[in-house]
Parts: sequence; structure tokens; C-alpha cells
Amino acid sequence: MFKVVTNLDDLIKVFIIRGIVFLEEQGVPYQIERDIHDHSATHVLGEEHGEPFAAGRIRALGEYAKLERIAIRKAYRGKNLGHKLTEFMILTAKNQGFHKFKVHAQTYLVDFYRKHGFEIVGNMFKEAGIDHYVMIRHSCPK
Repeated sequence: MFKVVTNLDDLIKVFIIRGIVFLEEQGVPYQIERDIHDHSATHVLGEEHGEPFAAGRIRALGEYAKLERIAIRKAYRGKNLGHKLTEFMILTAKNQGFHKFKVHAQTYLVDFYRKHGFEIVGNMFKEAGIDHYVMIRHSCPK
């Protein structure tokens, strides 16, 4: 269902999903949505029966793995897939050696990320014209 992108075809699918969700639905300008970090980030793709439905990227930011560009196509929302994608991304980052995680959460998603152990740090800010909070999570020893 979820996988780390290792080829151009899957990367194109990631960019298509992001275009649908961020450019079309949320009105984020292309110049903001695509950036230089796409070249060095780890990209994640969600597919079901060959149909791409989810995307995300993981970027090393100092000691943090920053979860970014997390997107689920509208027809696939409300099925717990966002939670599964987030956990897959955290596990992928842990496998890369990270123990601290960061996300810029849109304000309406704060409770969603709290369910994954993230907590708000700092004040609300605008990113791409949308209200966000920085949220961080530290791994719990198991």
C-alpha cells in the first residue's frame, strides 16, 4: 500500500497527487509547492490496485526528520489512510536513523498529529498563505 519511491514513474505519481491536493484543492502556487528539496528528500507513495492516492516526503533537517507534503486524494479520505501514511513515514525515518520528528501542521490537523505523538512548539504562522504550527515528536523508548 505504501512504499518509498525508487523510480521515476512512482515519483511522477507523487507529484501528480501533490498537484491535485496542494495546487488544485488548496490553491498553493506551483513555485511554493515544488522546491529544491524534492531532489534530496525521500518520497513516499500510497497506491491501491495501481491507483496512486497518497504522497509524502521526508527531509533531513538537522537531527529531525521533517515530514512534509503529506497528501491524500479526496476520494480516499476518511478511511484512516492518513494515519497509516504518517506511521509509515515515521517508521521509514526511524529506519534512516532518526529519533526526532517535525511537521508543519495546518491548524485543522493539529489533533490528527497529536494522535501520532506530536506537540505544538511556538506560535501559529503562515506558510503558502495557510495557518500552520510547528509540531515535534520524540521517539518513545520501547
